[in-house]
Amino acid sequence: MARLLRVDMTRREVKFTDVPEKYALLGGRALTSRIVADEVPPTCDPLGRFNKLVFAPGLLSGTNAPSSGRLSVGGKSPLTGGIKEANAGGITSQKLANLGIKAIVIEGKPAGEGWFLLKITPAGAELLDAGDLAGKGTYEVTAICRERYGSKVGVITIGPAGEMLLAAAGVTNNDPDGNSSRYAGRGGLGAVMGARRLKAIVVDSPKTFDAPVKDPEKFKAAAKKFTAILRKHPVTGEGLPNFGTSVLINVINEAGALPTRNFSAGRFARAQAVSGEKLAETAVARGGKATHACHPGCVMRCSNVYPLPDGKVCAPIEYESDWALGPNLEIGDLDVVGRLNYICNDVGLDTIETGVTLGVLMEAGVIPFGDGEAAIKALEEVGRGTYLGRIIGSGAAVAGKVFGVTRVPAVKGQGLPAYDPRACKGIGVTYATSPMGADHTSGYAVATNILKVGGYVDPLKPDGQVDLSRNLQIATAALDSTGLCLFVAFAVLDDPEGLPAIVEMINAQYGTQLTLDDVTELGKQILRTEREFNRQAGFTKEHDRLPEFFALEELPPHNTVFDIKGEELDQVYNF
Repeated sequence: MARLLRVDMTRREVKFTDVPEKYALLGGRALTSRIVADEVPPTCDPLGRFNKLVFAPGLLSGTNAPSSGRLSVGGKSPLTGGIKEANAGGITSQKLANLGIKAIVIEGKPAGEGWFLLKITPAGAELLDAGDLAGKGTYEVTAICRERYGSKVGVITIGPAGEMLLAAAGVTNNDPDGNSSRYAGRGGLGAVMGARRLKAIVVDSPKTFDAPVKDPEKFKAAAKKFTAILRKHPVTGEGLPNFGTSVLINVINEAGALPTRNFSAGRFARAQAVSGEKLAETAVARGGKATHACHPGCVMRCSNVYPLPDGKVCAPIEYESDWALGPNLEIGDLDVVGRLNYICNDVGLDTIETGVTLGVLMEAGVIPFGDGEAAIKALEEVGRGTYLGRIIGSGAAVAGKVFGVTRVPAVKGQGLPAYDPRACKGIGVTYATSPMGADHTSGYAVATNILKVGGYVDPLKPDGQVDLSRNLQIATAALDSTGLCLFVAFAVLDDPEGLPAIVEMINAQYGTQLTLDDVTELGKQILRTEREFNRQAGFTKEHDRLPEFFALEELPPHNTVFDIKGEELDQVYNF
C-alpha cells in the first residue's frame, strides 16, 4: 500500500498518511508539482516556512522497467520565484518506491540552529540529530552515512551551499558506487532543504526492483520490448553507452550551437580537448570508466567516472557540466573542468548555474576568460562563505546585477544550458516559455533541430519551432512522471512502438486502461498546473522571453539571431 511520508520540521514530527485518490496515478513531476500547487502559497517566500520540499519517485520506479530510477524533487524555487521540479538519477528513487513511499513532503521550519537527518527504513522513519554533519561537503556526508547506516543506503544531502541558503544550491544523492553526484541541481532546491535545517535523508531498503505490479507477465513483456527499443536505437544503444552525454560536445560544436565565451560564439576551437571521446579515453587510461550507470537497471549507462590527477574522482562529468565549466568559459582542459565539477558536487551547487555565473564574472572582468586556475580559486570561495562566494552561489542573474553585466544568459532568473538559442531555435522557445525557467530538459528540441531524431526542423529558421517545443514540453512533462530517464525520448521519438510500450508498462503495473491520449493529457495537465502556480506567483507573458541580446547580437558562425516574436511564443500554451 503506497503512502505519503510527511515530515513536520516545526514540530519535528514524522508520520505516514494514506495517498489521496487524486494522487493515485501521479508520480515524479506530476506529483511534486500537484502537491506544491495544492499546498504551497504561490506568493510565499521560497525560504520561508510556507514552502514545502517534495521528493517523489516516478510511476515506474522500483520496477525492472529499463532506466526508470529517476527522482523528482519539487518546491517553489528561490532562483526563479516559480514552481520547480528538478530531476536526478541515483539509487534513492527505486528504494523509496520499494518502501511503498509515494512521496516525502518536508514542511515547516524548526526553531534554533540544529541540523537534522531523516532516516527511512522498512520499519518506519525518524528524525535524528545531524549536528556532526553540518558544514561538511556532500562526499564526506555520504561516506559517513554509508559507514553508519550501511553501504547500500541511499543518501540525499546538501552541501555548504544549501546550508547557506544560496539560490544555486542543489540536492544530491548517490549512485550505486556511493558517489555523491546525482543532482537535482536546478532551481535552488538545496537552499529549500537547508531552510528546513535538513542536512540529509538516508533511505534503507533491501529491495530495488520489487515494487508491486498488478500483472507481472504483461509488465515483463512490455519491459522487455521497451529494452529492445532502447538498445537498437543509435543514440540510446550506441552513442550514449559508448561515450556518455559528453559525446554531444563535438556534435553541437559542429552544428555551431555550442555557447562559447558567455554565449558570444557557437563554436569552440578546443572542443576536441573536452569532448566525450577525449573524456572516455582519459578516464579509461586512468582506471576510471568511460560509461557508467547512475542507477540500477539503466541500459544506456551514459554517466562516467573520471579520475583527477590529485587522486580524487569526479563521477560524472556530464555534457552540461563539461560545457558550462569548459567552452562557456573558454577553458579547454578536462582536468580543470573536472576539478570545477568536483567542487560544485562537494559544496552542493548546480554545475549549469555555476558555469553560467562564472561566465558572467568573466564578462565583468572579475576573472579572465580561459583562466582555469582563477575560476577554481573563485569557486572555492563558495565553501568559505565569502562575499564573492555567496555571489557565485546566488546564480547568474544576481551576479549580473552585482557587477553591472547586461549580457546575462538567463530566463526567469535561471541560467541557460548548453545550446545557443540562435543556432538551435527550438530549444530557445523551450528556454523562454518553460514554467521551470531556462531548462533544456523541459522540451529537448535539440533532438529534432540538430540530431534529426523524431523528424527534422531547421534549427536556424523560426518556422515550426513553437509547435516543436510545445509538443516536446507536453511529452516531457508526462515522461518526467514515470521515473524514466529523459534520454529514452530519443528512441521513443523515432520508434512508433516506444510510447505504447511505456503505456503498457504503466497499465500492467497499476491495472489501468490508459491510452496514448491519456498520457498526452497528463502532460498538458502538468503544464497547466505549473503555469497557474506561476501566474499566481506574479509571472506574466513578458517573463516568457529570452534576454534581448539574443535578438540583437548575431552568433558566429551562422550569424543568426533569435527571431521568434513574442506573440509567437505566447502561442506555446494554446492547448
